[in-house]
Order: sequence, then structure tokens, then C-alpha cells
Amino acid sequence: MAQHPSRRSYVRTYERVQRREHHELLADAVRRAGGRVLWSSGLDVAPLYLAVEDPEGAVVGLIAYVFLANRRETRNRPEDEHRLQVRYGDVNDPAWRAQRHPVGFDPAGVDVTLVIGVHPDADLVVALDPVTYDPLPMGISVFFKDSEIDEASRTGWHVWERDNISGARRLSPRSELGVETVIAFAPERLLDFLRLERQAQALGLDPPLRFRAAQRAAAPQVDMSQLHQLEQEFDLPGHEILHLIQERARLTMAVRGGVAEHHMGKALDHDPQVGASGVGHQEGPPDFFVTLLDGRDVTVEVKNASPNRYADGTPEVEVQKTRASKGDPASRLYEPTAFEVLAACMYGPTGSWTFRFRRAELLTRHPDHPGRIYPLQRIDDSWTDSLIAALEQR
Repeated sequence: MAQHPSRRSYVRTYERVQRREHHELLADAVRRAGGRVLWSSGLDVAPLYLAVEDPEGAVVGLIAYVFLANRRETRNRPEDEHRLQVRYGDVNDPAWRAQRHPVGFDPAGVDVTLVIGVHPDADLVVALDPVTYDPLPMGISVFFKDSEIDEASRTGWHVWERDNISGARRLSPRSELGVETVIAFAPERLLDFLRLERQAQALGLDPPLRFRAAQRAAAPQVDMSQLHQLEQEFDLPGHEILHLIQERARLTMAVRGGVAEHHMGKALDHDPQVGASGVGHQEGPPDFFVTLLDGRDVTVEVKNASPNRYADGTPEVEVQKTRASKGDPASRLYEPTAFEVLAACMYGPTGSWTFRFRRAELLTRHPDHPGRIYPLQRIDDSWTDSLIAALEQR
């Protein structure tokens, strides 16, 4: 038995190994995953021992056998291959290779053992099953295809099975079933992988069960208490909800209206002439009830300006209700008394969440219904950049 730098006794350590870069990459993966390295056994001793604190403050110990994975053309091998070479010391020495190189495991189950390859070119970590690779077969290469690395790079987590057959140096497969499970993941998923590896070792999962557990772990673990209420209610992650909105034009339009109102609320909060404002939750206008510092109460309706402009470049905004009452086409048209000021959000024509203002009584009237506002309004120079300036116009 050899004394590990962590002062725990493990089977064997390797001094003065050329693993500085590889060990640094693993430590960097801890940080990229949101964790913190509390202690390291050093960069030139194998296995590397790290004490890691996760974002919730839990501490886990890693016993990591770290090797290099890369893509190099190898004589008499396919061109689309990557390899992970298991090696410490002089693997060209037959006596060294013939020695037994056991993998160290913590009998108390506190520390987690890893047998991994860091792949700097692909920015991935490639994980082997420590139980399957105990003892370490010094000098062998584990090969995998471009397609596996490409999929891992695309998704951040990819699992596949690899044949584990007998060969010239080994008369029987390393695993009883003749297959092994390989997992490649982005460094940001390291803490997720540690949870999987701890579970796999505690339960003694064979390759098929390890494969299924790794597939289930493909989705990052999420603290349900941190999810937005809509993510919980819809049973969808936030990015899928946003994609759903994006691909449905009517949903996008409705959400854009809500976003414009949100920006209007922020603008009112920062307006030095505004004492207080509140959102109108009633059916129909106005969107905001505003109290100015001089005591006046003002109602404001928010509409999104169109991304299209008139031929002379003047922006336009549509000002009408979504539906008309049966038999009354004028019912879609607003009366000037429905609100006092119209705020046109200029994101559509300008790409900026700013607003132009116009008093409702000054908006163009409908030629056939003089008591109603015309549905399309030109946002010309008569519009103002502030609410108070719009109220002062006559």
C-alpha cells in the first residue's frame, strides 16, 4: 500500500508524472461547473486528489486518474478516430506493463474515483468506467469516432457503448458482457457527472445499467424550487417556452405587447415628473394609471409601433381593438376618451425599447366615424418623447 498525498492509504500512487496540463484542465472543469477546488494533491502526482465544493456548499473528494484524449492519425487505424491512452511511466518497458496497477477506491464511499481523458482540442471530458478499468491496463489506447465527439460537442453530454473484446494481451473481455459504457461531456457538466459516478459505484452498476443511468442524466439536474412558476406549471424548461413563443406569430405578438408594457412601466418609474403609476388590470384600456407630481391623474395606453413605415419613412402605429362587436364595425375603433395619452413603443421600427407620446384627443379621427380614432396613426414630428410634453400640447 502507498501513502497518498491526501494522507489516505490507496493502492498505488505515481510520482513525477507528466500530467500538469491535464490536472489543470480538470481543476478548471470544476470551476466551469460552478464548483470550487478546496485542496489539490498536486499536479505531478497520480491519481490526482481534489477536494471540491459544489455551489450548494457540499464537499466531495475526487480520486482522478487523468489521461490525454486527442485526435491523431495512427498508422493502420481509421482516419476518423480519437483515442484516450492509458499510461503512466515507461509503457514501453514490458516489465512495467506487466505489473499490476490497481485503481484506488475509497472503501467508505466518501470519495469518488474517476478514470477520464481530458480532450483539450474538443473541450470535452471523456469518462471510462473505473470498475471496468481496474486494474489500469497500462499502454492501451481506447478509440472512439468523430461522430461520438461531434455529438458530445453539440449536446454537452453523450453516452455510447463500446465493444470490449479480448485481444493479444488480454485473453478475455474486460467486462463480462463484452461492452463498456463511455460518456463524453462538457466541462460545465462535471458536477452532474460526479453525481452519476457516485451513484454508479455505490450501486455497482454493470455497463448496460450504467448506460441507462447516463442517458437519464443527460438533462442537467434542476432544483425545482429555482424554476419559474410557468416552467413548473407547463412542465417545460424556460428555453423551450421561449422557442414555443418564437415559432407562433400570434404568441410572439401578444408577448411583445406585454414586454412593451413592462418597459413602459420601467420608463414611468424613472420619469422625474411621475409620482406613482399602476398597471390597469381591467378588460380594455388604459394600460396605466399615472399620477404626476403636480397631482394630475393621467391614463396611458401602450401600443407597439409597426416595423413597417410609410413611403416617406414615417413610422406608424395601429390603434384599434382586437375584435369588433357583431354588426358594428366601428366597435373596433377607440373613442378619444378611452385613454388620455397614447404611448407608441418604437422597438418595431427602431429596435429600441423607447416611446413616443401623443394626446388621444390630438390623434387623427376616422373619416367615416368622426367620434373614433383612426386605426393607423403616423408617428410624425408632432409626437413627443415624454409624457409631460404630450400633455402640454394643444
